[in-house]
Amino acid sequence: MNLHKILAAASIIAATASVQAAPEEITYLLPAPPNTPAFAPWMIAQQKGYYADENLKVSFVAAKGGVDVAKQIGAGNAVIGGAIGDTPIIVRANGVPVKAIAVLGAGSLTMVGVHKDDGIKTLQDLKGKTITVMSYTDTTYYALLGNMKSIGLSKTDAAIQAAGPSGVWQVFAGGKSQALAGVPDWIVSASDAGAKVDIIETSGFKSMAQAILASDDTIKNKPDLLKRLVRATLRGMEDIMKDPKAATATYVEAIPSYKGKEASIEQIFNMYRKYVYANQKPLGQIDASRMDSVQKFYVSEGIVSKAAAVNDLFTNQFIGTAK
Repeated sequence: MNLHKILAAASIIAATASVQAAPEEITYLLPAPPNTPAFAPWMIAQQKGYYADENLKVSFVAAKGGVDVAKQIGAGNAVIGGAIGDTPIIVRANGVPVKAIAVLGAGSLTMVGVHKDDGIKTLQDLKGKTITVMSYTDTTYYALLGNMKSIGLSKTDAAIQAAGPSGVWQVFAGGKSQALAGVPDWIVSASDAGAKVDIIETSGFKSMAQAILASDDTIKNKPDLLKRLVRATLRGMEDIMKDPKAATATYVEAIPSYKGKEASIEQIFNMYRKYVYANQKPLGQIDASRMDSVQKFYVSEGIVSKAAAVNDLFTNQFIGTAK
């Protein structure tokens, strides 16, 4: 082969390598604005280059809640998105072909906060009380109903008030409700507004943590892509678990609007670490029996019309795939 041909071949190889090195661009749907502290694992993974390590360029886009995320993914408008582990139960019953491919923690995302001095110590004490929730179609509301049912209370045994994403903690902080059911972020917001908050035990109903969702089609045809996305995101969660203070500094670099609010962010991270992320091995793993029991509750309450096969709701094939 002459020199001209050797140089030509070399330039083709170099061009091919540069094409392969270009990061894959991905739109990642989240159920609410990306700057919400609940999405810190994703923002930290982005800030620390964990997606870049997987040769991915990720753009986060807010959808209108977890069900909307699932519908968009099912329709092929995005390859991946965030919701709650329970979400596939709701949408699969309506023919939306999505699965949970990881959950961020072994705990529930939903907590019940009460005023320290109100004498409310257990869920049973909520009988006759006013409880704020975000809406009557949000997973945190369903989780509240599941917890109440586990101790023999129905939704008519308390005054449950849908107050919106800000009202859910503002009404509580203002003393107009005795409890709130929601995410750790709202508990801390109420505390920052002056409420003295206790968390009461809600182990009777195993609603799930945040989940990563993908369509059946993407799971079948792009498993390597999903593996890389899951791996990078779980690294962000792991950073919060290992060192909430350092993770707070990274998060505030990523979302500068929280400068000066580091104490609140660290408090939120500590709550996620203690109540949501803890005791999961390996990280991201979905529990089939838990998914089954949550689905049975959704069917019994008429939230979904029929049960799907449990294996159609999730897969653990992308978990535990360290680089």
